[in-house]
Amino acid sequence: MVTLACEDGAMTQVPEGSAIPIDTAQAYNYDSIAEGYTAENETSLLNAYYERPATLELAGDVAGRRILDAGCGSGPLFAELRDRGAIVTGIDASAEMLEQARRRLGAAADLRVADLADPLPFSDDVFDDVVASLVLHYLQDWGPTLTELRRVLKPGGRLIASVEHPFAIWFWQRSEGQKTDYFETRKRTDEWNMDGQITQLTFWDRPLHAMTDAFTAAGFRVNMISEPPPAPAARDQFPEITGTSFLAFLFFVLQAD
Repeated sequence: MVTLACEDGAMTQVPEGSAIPIDTAQAYNYDSIAEGYTAENETSLLNAYYERPATLELAGDVAGRRILDAGCGSGPLFAELRDRGAIVTGIDASAEMLEQARRRLGAAADLRVADLADPLPFSDDVFDDVVASLVLHYLQDWGPTLTELRRVLKPGGRLIASVEHPFAIWFWQRSEGQKTDYFETRKRTDEWNMDGQITQLTFWDRPLHAMTDAFTAAGFRVNMISEPPPAPAARDQFPEITGTSFLAFLFFVLQAD
């Protein structure tokens, strides 16, 4: 068995090699949990030692690149990209999460309230890269959002996206006795308790082929699909981890053709 830290601070055990159930907050419900989520995100296994390092590794050398952090939350990825020399703009649907980001990043940071389900407040061909960190799985229809992200990217620009791993979610649901069909796009509502505050979170689970179909329909070429291991430092902080990796998130590097 592998014991892992969940986002709510509890510990969970899963068989070695099994998928890890993932609970993350929906953008529209972040306001009431902004402070607690920000604190947890700083040190959690899945965010600080898995998703964020993997995204930065895929981004590579970003010095001088203009980057949109789509769904920036409290700004930890924004800060890392800026420290590496990128010119970063952050958007999020939650004003309270952006307030947390301003405390981290300073008043001069380019932060804007914007919902990815709506048209984006930017001109065409503005950004070299877009990073969409754990945000697309909140959207029922990826088409309009991906079209907008493609529009604001320069020709040849990149979209670097992470989502909940579809097989991990399906495996978790089946292990809980749910008769879910991996090949369907499914609505999922979870209850999340963050520091005593309870909220209902809505996700849209979809198979891998539905993701890649949506990317290509919006004018993106899939350059890479990644299932990375956690950062090496994760084993020092979480010695209960065994094996080389685990199923949690799926990462894409896409190019705007």
